[in-house]
Amino acid sequence: MTYHPKSDFIATMIERGFLADCTDYQGLDEALISGCKPAYIGFDATAKSLHVGSLIQIMMLRWFQKTGHQPITLMGGGTTKVGDPSFRADERPLLGPEQIDENIAGIKKVFSAYIDYDSGAENKALMLNNAEWLDDLNYLDFLRDIGRHFSVNRMLSFESVKSRLDREQSLSFLEFNYMILQAYDFLELNRRYGCVLQMGGSDQWGNIVNGIDLTRRVLDHEIYGLTSPLLTTSDGKKMGKSQDGAVWLNAEMRSPYEFWQFWRNTTDADVGRFLKLYTEMPVDECERLGALQGSEINEAKIRLANEVTALLHGSEAAANAEATAREVFEKGGVGDDLPTLTLSETDLPISIVQLIVKSGLAKSGKEAKRLIAENGAKLDDASLTDAGLMIDAGALSSPIKLSAGKKRHALVQLG
Repeated sequence: MTYHPKSDFIATMIERGFLADCTDYQGLDEALISGCKPAYIGFDATAKSLHVGSLIQIMMLRWFQKTGHQPITLMGGGTTKVGDPSFRADERPLLGPEQIDENIAGIKKVFSAYIDYDSGAENKALMLNNAEWLDDLNYLDFLRDIGRHFSVNRMLSFESVKSRLDREQSLSFLEFNYMILQAYDFLELNRRYGCVLQMGGSDQWGNIVNGIDLTRRVLDHEIYGLTSPLLTTSDGKKMGKSQDGAVWLNAEMRSPYEFWQFWRNTTDADVGRFLKLYTEMPVDECERLGALQGSEINEAKIRLANEVTALLHGSEAAANAEATAREVFEKGGVGDDLPTLTLSETDLPISIVQLIVKSGLAKSGKEAKRLIAENGAKLDDASLTDAGLMIDAGALSSPIKLSAGKKRHALVQLG
């Protein structure tokens, strides 16, 4: 059956490519039409920042609020102590309470760029932490009141768990409990805040369905689940990863310039799709830009980079990143906004190989040497051929520019 949504939110999700599946299109649509409703997405605190792979969920919450509803960002202060086993090959390393709190503090910085927590509006966003109800659970009471509603046979059939077992990889009892705790989150959010919808990536489908079933059994309330596709780029790479690691959203972990560059380097085939998912530009304009060919597609990529960077870091940061990129690539300059390594005289002399590693253009000395050997490294736009070159204070009398390939650059200066 083809369902034609009436709510602005579901129509937006379908039109812009956010929607992978929904437990009940018509029921959710009717619930959202009836007035402002709360929905949540959970984020475990496994690092000090989220990365681009989480941006599709953040944009879903943003659109949810823009269409008149209340987004809830649920921090996994409790569930992070267990670790989500979904589609993982091994068990996550366990984090202590102090590290989890530090990670949550870092993650919170991102959300306020996308979601309004401060207005007096009915749909003002909420930021909650599931440690509030998970930390003090009584184990025996929890087993009796909640655990009895779960079928181990059914839990084993979920693809996220089944794929791990099929590969004969260990799944600890600790991890197996994760899906019960996440289901309990949905129950508590519905009981405490009237939350009617959980959203997440399609790898969370089993966990979401568990929460819906549990809430129906315990509270007899009708609630819903909606998932987004797990994105890969057109060349098969996992979204959120780049040549030099995860594309973090916090500015102190990835500079606005480097973030801008990630989007500027989007593959031609992904431009239209990414404009619809990661910007608020009209859909027809996204499709027009995505259909451009040849050199014209590069201006569409700059538009994508500007729009996405402005949402996260502000319009000024986006403009500065574009200006720096144009100076570096079109004029051969060094730019004002490149990642910068500042050395002291006690660091000198230093080998060019060490300098490439310290500047973040290579992960190891071996990688840096290979870069030089393959003519991929440049010093002030001149090819580097000598891996034994030493840099002293005289060479740093003015800042120097290191380059790895055509698109990655860093400044080195003497402080």
